[in-house]
Amino acid sequence: MRLSLDALLVLDSIARNGSFAAAAEELHRVPSAITYSIQKLEQDLAICLFDRSGHRAKLTAIGQALLEEGRQLLACASQLEQKMHSLASGWEPELRIAVSDLLDFSAILASVAEFDQYNQGTRLRIQREVFGGTWDALVNQRADLVIGANDHPPAGVLSQPLAQIHFVFAVHPDHPLCQHPQPLSASVIRRYRAIAAADSSRQLPPRSSSLLTGQEVLTVPTIDDKLAAQCAGLGVGFLPERLARPAIAAGRLRQLDVQEGKPSTLLFCGWRERQPSHALAWFLQHLAQTSISARLCGEA
Repeated sequence: MRLSLDALLVLDSIARNGSFAAAAEELHRVPSAITYSIQKLEQDLAICLFDRSGHRAKLTAIGQALLEEGRQLLACASQLEQKMHSLASGWEPELRIAVSDLLDFSAILASVAEFDQYNQGTRLRIQREVFGGTWDALVNQRADLVIGANDHPPAGVLSQPLAQIHFVFAVHPDHPLCQHPQPLSASVIRRYRAIAAADSSRQLPPRSSSLLTGQEVLTVPTIDDKLAAQCAGLGVGFLPERLARPAIAAGRLRQLDVQEGKPSTLLFCGWRERQPSHALAWFLQHLAQTSISARLCGEA
């Protein structure tokens, strides 16, 4: 290959500094070495990079094109160097995170912003999962870390508690259930269609939550879709308090008392590595903070 990164580095320095002499000073080389690098590059590629007819050398059109493409190569090389340094120092190249749809995603993004201040080149890949889909993503190696998984972890998985999440039973203000005496019994609730978010598990057995035997069900993809369906009056069910509270305050939903409420659910973080690498270890320490778990559950 006749094109070298060093030659591109010289070309970039000349363009940024405005002269061969200034480039030589920046690169700590003698001016003749800078001139030789450019002449050799022109000979090797059989092109003219500089118009030397004037008082100062000026990039030709093809020289400008090479400079622009070359800067992209230099940036890629720099990123590669940084990534190799990060790997050598224990930072993984990529961290895959599965996040429960029960959590406030804007709070996840706030945590990513904090991570960016310390990140040494680890690329994050975030996916949303529903119910057992979080554990399924970890067990079947679609994720390195899960945040907000409900129920206790499967065998062989490491975990730490995240937070308790609370639920309320809510319906559209014009729903027929609003006409029944409270607290509502299961036999009354069973008469009306429930809204359920579909478990995103691919291999673990899918689960459902708070559905009554014989009750008609409308299944939607996520908990946010469940909220929308209940606000539209299409069915009833329990919702995380952080989602239901604003809709109740706005008059889009009405909270009803029930005889058999849905107990609070303990959420977990889960991972597989017994000695977590740097990015994973950062998130585990970060998520162990009470203020962070409260923010994720909409309680901050």
